[in-house]
Amino acid sequence: MLKEIIGPMRLPFLILTPACVLLGVGTAVWSSGNISILYVVLTLIGALTAHISVNAFNEYFDFRSGLDFKTQRTPFSGGSGTLPANPLLAKQALLMAIIAFGVTAAIGLFFVKRWGPGLFLTGIPGLFLLYAYTPWIAHHALWCLIAPGLGFGPFMVMGTHFVLTGTYHRTAFIASLVPFFLVSNLLLLNQFPDVEADRSVGRRHLPILIGRRGSSLVYGGFLLAAYLTILLGVLLNLLPNLSLLGLMTLALALPAALGAYRHADNIPRLIPIMILNVIINIVTPMLMAIGLFFA
Repeated sequence: MLKEIIGPMRLPFLILTPACVLLGVGTAVWSSGNISILYVVLTLIGALTAHISVNAFNEYFDFRSGLDFKTQRTPFSGGSGTLPANPLLAKQALLMAIIAFGVTAAIGLFFVKRWGPGLFLTGIPGLFLLYAYTPWIAHHALWCLIAPGLGFGPFMVMGTHFVLTGTYHRTAFIASLVPFFLVSNLLLLNQFPDVEADRSVGRRHLPILIGRRGSSLVYGGFLLAAYLTILLGVLLNLLPNLSLLGLMTLALALPAALGAYRHADNIPRLIPIMILNVIINIVTPMLMAIGLFFA
């Protein structure tokens, strides 16, 4: 029963959030040196409830649209399957999404009181994404591509930096571009198995518009952009040399890019590539954060 209740949270996916928050903590430590552990904990709670909110909204709206009954579910796409198996939990999923949204907003308001309205720059669009992703953004290809990256990149990393220091910083911006490209890629690749089902309910994302093979080229380009961003940050002295630790995941990115292109239309062969993709998304910002902490 507990598994059915927490299913819409998609708990296994929440590990991405601490990785991105950690990167923002790293930029704050490297640029200012003094941060509050209490603020770090509050930030992590707010980020996790934001992630839970968008997941639960997604589960609810995909159930209401009928999409969950059409998807070819994989470990990384197609939803948790909780609501199609237990339709009476739909209202509970919506309530979970709203409560989590409220917790995130309340924590944000606490930091607005502490540091001023500057947090609205990342906070307001971040809250908008939580609700709007499934009912609106997923129907517009460009926004569908970049919205996940914006949420976990600039909004989460720069927002974390701001609530810990009271300012935005170029280091946080350049660092945030790495999860921007990687998390956009995460959702992009996870859309490959759902092309036919998503098209049937009016979604418009890149694999629908240009096909899986064409989208795999975008995937490879975004991977390249993420690693070039790390190099550029170091060359511009916006990131310390130790942040080059993030380049270690290139060993996974190269086979992921090649595999996505070769197996774009073969979903079973694509599953191992999706696993690599998840590892890249989690490990790369964590390695960068370690470099920032010890620089």
